[in-house]
Amino acid sequence: DVCSSDLTNPSLGAIRLHPTKSLDGVSVQQARIGVSGGLELDRVWALFSADGECLNGKRTAEVQRICADFAPDVSAVTLSVRDGRRQVTAQRFAFPDEHRPAADWFSGFFDQPVTVRYVPEGLPDDPERNGPMIVSTETLRTVCDWFPGIDLDEARRRFRTPLEIAGACAFWEDRLFREREDQAVRFAVGDVAFEGTNPCPRCVVSARDSRTGADLPGFQKRLSEQRRAHRPAWARLPNRITHSYHLGINTRVALKECGKTLRVGDPIRLVEAP
Repeated sequence: DVCSSDLTNPSLGAIRLHPTKSLDGVSVQQARIGVSGGLELDRVWALFSADGECLNGKRTAEVQRICADFAPDVSAVTLSVRDGRRQVTAQRFAFPDEHRPAADWFSGFFDQPVTVRYVPEGLPDDPERNGPMIVSTETLRTVCDWFPGIDLDEARRRFRTPLEIAGACAFWEDRLFREREDQAVRFAVGDVAFEGTNPCPRCVVSARDSRTGADLPGFQKRLSEQRRAHRPAWARLPNRITHSYHLGINTRVALKECGKTLRVGDPIRLVEAP
């Protein structure tokens, strides 16, 4: 098993922030752990409709027609519409300060009042598992093999995983959880301590084209079947997990790690054997 041999030399291969929930990500070379355990500037803007509900990809595929092009230093974002079906002019906003002017742009796109909330500590999808999700590059490449119409960049956009492991085989990350979540697997990325907790269940967003919102028929079934068929022999799915529609691993990060910096190229090591 190459995954358990000395040939595996995992490191942090990529960092992607998603500064606005449900919108495009931006690749960065380094990121600090924020006050809540996630990455600074990750998911710090969120869109809400007048009824107080979050306007995200789970609620409407229209979100995926929005292009959010971030400056390399994440100091600004240009919002535009991918297909031009709605006459909404592209506009640039300082990030994250100009969330109120950006709300006017989103209101025009959705043709309804939209509020953009700026939450400096971030709004993680899973507040209990507060750390950034992690997956290996080879895992994403393998998914591309299962779905020939999906390339690596599209897989990254669909699964929206902040941390990506290089130098490891497909599904290496499946060693980062145990039968009981309270017995989390400890690992480190550089000098930042993590706990691997749970395979990440996926939602309808992963089944959609990241640019158009169009559904890929049979995506959930095929991904589940392939995950079951290709699960490494050493990766036992906990009894608490009742399906195979998952990819990537949720993590926890202790608040004492706040302020530490993750850098592309940082070595990844298990602190204790799973």
